[in-house]
Amino acid sequence: MSKTLIGVYGVSGFGREVMPLVRESLMEGVHDAELVFIDDGSELTQMNSYQVMNYEGFRAMPAIIKSVVVAIANSQVRQVIFEKLKNDGIGILDIRASNVVIMDDVVMGIGSILSPFVTLTSNIKIGVGFQANIYSYVAHDCVIGDFVTFAPGVMCNGNIEIADYAYIGTGAVIKQGRPGKPLTIGEGAIIGMGAVVTKNVPAGVTVVGNPARPLTRDGLKG
Repeated sequence: MSKTLIGVYGVSGFGREVMPLVRESLMEGVHDAELVFIDDGSELTQMNSYQVMNYEGFRAMPAIIKSVVVAIANSQVRQVIFEKLKNDGIGILDIRASNVVIMDDVVMGIGSILSPFVTLTSNIKIGVGFQANIYSYVAHDCVIGDFVTFAPGVMCNGNIEIADYAYIGTGAVIKQGRPGKPLTIGEGAIIGMGAVVTKNVPAGVTVVGNPARPLTRDGLKG
């Protein structure tokens, strides 16, 4: 029986990128730990030399300590998994690459994943379940809610507030707000790939383009 069992929840592309970070950041000095993938919808039994199993299989495996890294991009699904893990008494891990830069007064909730070359500067508050993919950054005086997802290369400048469940697409640029008047991204909003956000985005709205405008069924809203 392994004393420590660590699962990466999600065997998709992001999960496979996260596994080496788990190996790098958690396995030093933990010689008896076992790493596995968890995926409830996959028919795979092995990926990149690691066993793949569903959650019930993971929960049934004998171990003194069990912990999970949740590498699921969908924020709502991520929240459901967090709640399931908490109810089952299974630990939720934070993962950050060795070259991540974190400066002064950064407060972050549990379950974050910070991929290589991510930078968090100063005076930042981030909720639980944050994911920042490669080359993303968060600048000074930003407030980010729970289960927010950054795709690769997101540029989140200073004095920005991002509400829960927002998704920020690859290469998106969010213009800096002002002290006392931050630029805001509403709950569940989606910022499209390469969008340049220059003004507030309401909750639940998808914006695309440069400058970013709401996307409707008929295309861009003028």
